[in-house]
Amino acid sequence: MISNVRPQPRRWLLLGPAFVAAIAYVDPGNVAANVSAGAQFGFLLVWVIVVANLMACLVQYLSAKLGLVTGRSLPEAVGARMGRRARLSFWVQAELVAMATDLAEVVGGAIALYLLFDLPLLVGGVITGVVSLVLLLVKDRRGQRMFERVITGLLMVIAVGFLTSLFASPPPVADAAEGLIPRFDGAESILLAAAMLGATVMPHAVYLHSGLARDRHGHPAPGPERRALLRITRWDVGIAMLVAGAVNLSMLLVAAANLQGMDDTDSIEGAHAAVETTLGSTVALLFAIGLLASGLASSSVGAYAGAMIMQGLLRRSVPLLARRLITLLPALAILAIGIDPSRALVLSQVVLSFGIPFALIPLVRLTADRGLMGVDVNHRVTTLLGWVVAGLITALNIVLIYLTVWG
Repeated sequence: MISNVRPQPRRWLLLGPAFVAAIAYVDPGNVAANVSAGAQFGFLLVWVIVVANLMACLVQYLSAKLGLVTGRSLPEAVGARMGRRARLSFWVQAELVAMATDLAEVVGGAIALYLLFDLPLLVGGVITGVVSLVLLLVKDRRGQRMFERVITGLLMVIAVGFLTSLFASPPPVADAAEGLIPRFDGAESILLAAAMLGATVMPHAVYLHSGLARDRHGHPAPGPERRALLRITRWDVGIAMLVAGAVNLSMLLVAAANLQGMDDTDSIEGAHAAVETTLGSTVALLFAIGLLASGLASSSVGAYAGAMIMQGLLRRSVPLLARRLITLLPALAILAIGIDPSRALVLSQVVLSFGIPFALIPLVRLTADRGLMGVDVNHRVTTLLGWVVAGLITALNIVLIYLTVWG
């Protein structure tokens, strides 16, 4: 007798979408924000990374669940409930966030190429943009599975590049544990906390993950297959965020233990020089390689997210090259003008932090809508946690504006 039951793939083969989204959590903006926080305030803001990573786990799972259950990406689901003017306005803010994202990623790749090969920053920015376009072509020509493998490989390079420095000089455990107590130390620490939050809970990753999960797993009907996919998605998100969180935490801990009080550590170039002085040339080389992999991978993922946002909200596809240029040109302009790249990176993360509520509020509302989600609607506790996350981030941004303008 021939069975009509399709053999199910091994569960580990279903992992992947969250690892692509996780690249957004270890981009060069994270390096700038985390290293600056550790060098200036020691272990004070360790708690921000831990809290932000827990938030990211919840947010990315909700995004992936929305795509699996509804068969729509978050931009598509948002756009379906808006009129034309509202969709265009929403797209404008999302596009500004995408530009801030690309700024961090291209500038970070340019700095890495400068550190490794002494290339001018503008040349490095162009190379980063071109390589990210090539990675997107891999996705278009070879499919999402191959793109996931390439990006996951780069994620491992990033992890090795930054975790090596942590193992080379482990920080004092007691001091690191003390950093888990939530507190600030002036307006600059709040600015950096907002930057770290913007670099961890990334708006474009929230938009993107819904489409990644849908494109990879389809839109299964309610039943055992969907429940199994939601379970593996929780594992996918958990493992990917654990890797990203470990990398982010290592950046801050290394800076706090080795760079605090040293001159010029408020820039990535200065931090790299300080790492070379304190930990040796091999660790500094791996640091630069990790930064380069971060810039290349995150730039391609950011452009992919931008295309998904544009398609969902404007309801039209844009050629790959045009999509790449839309957010690349402002980053190249920053490099050409000569603005301090490390400061630009930190400020770009603050811009991202302001964009987070525009992604989170619709996500929580949609996944709490029983008419849309059916039996997979959020549990009341999950919805409550989602609103708490959105509220905390919004409150932090309001305080940041007040202290920046009047403080």
